Amino acid sequence: MGRLDGKVAVVTGAGRGIGRATALRFAQEGAAVVVNDVDEDPAVETVQAIREAGGRAALSLENTVDLDAARALVSRAVQEFGSLDILVNNAGITRDRTFHNLDDEQWDFVLDANLRTAFHATLAAVTVMRESAKRETAERGTPRYHRKVTFTASSTAIVGNPGQANYTAAKGALMSLTRTLARELGPFHINVNAVAPGFIETRLTAPKGEGDALGMPDHLRQMALALIALGYPGRPEDVANAHLFLASSESDYLTGVVLPVTGGQLGA
Repeated sequence: MGRLDGKVAVVTGAGRGIGRATALRFAQEGAAVVVNDVDEDPAVETVQAIREAGGRAALSLENTVDLDAARALVSRAVQEFGSLDILVNNAGITRDRTFHNLDDEQWDFVLDANLRTAFHATLAAVTVMRESAKRETAERGTPRYHRKVTFTASSTAIVGNPGQANYTAAKGALMSLTRTLARELGPFHINVNAVAPGFIETRLTAPKGEGDALGMPDHLRQMALALIALGYPGRPEDVANAHLFLASSESDYLTGVVLPVTGGQLGA
């Protein structure tokens, strides 16, 4: 028996890295997963991997920077699988530059990809979740079960990181949003939590070559590794397991929490 049997989950940014690992992990535990990403090829690969393993998955290419697209994403989950029980807000990107060199374009791009996408996806999902919970409460006095919303934040929003003012501002906002929504949605048994990954091996932390938009310079990678108590970087699967716990019934009395997944990173 899987920990998410019978549940329907939406995972944004699910084509690569943490999102892909989370979608695969959820499917392994019995969830039907809507794989959302704006990059078609990796999203299709994730869907195929789930189906080949015997799981259920649907593809969504909606860009939830747009609210109507977020509503279409949620509608797809309900139409395809009959309900929506779990939302994982994982979509994100970096565009690093020291603060005095930032411009509006770089600021807006990163906040849109990390924060506005989560705002819209959550707004669309919570509308459906609240109505389901209200209907169940009218029928039986309480919601039938806890529905879950999680965010992928970042430990850099806790400690700060040079060159990432836009990224840390967005991820810090997700942490604040987590705590506020936990209070607002608690009466509907909608749990809202976040994970705050540290140094995780993804395309955002890969060695950065000259001209690369993503990645980290080698000296920053080495500095980050030196601060990890366990002595090695995390994997996307480590963060996926945290999302799984927060999405499962095992965390039903846990809401408004930001869970660091850092390997004991100093200061995080």
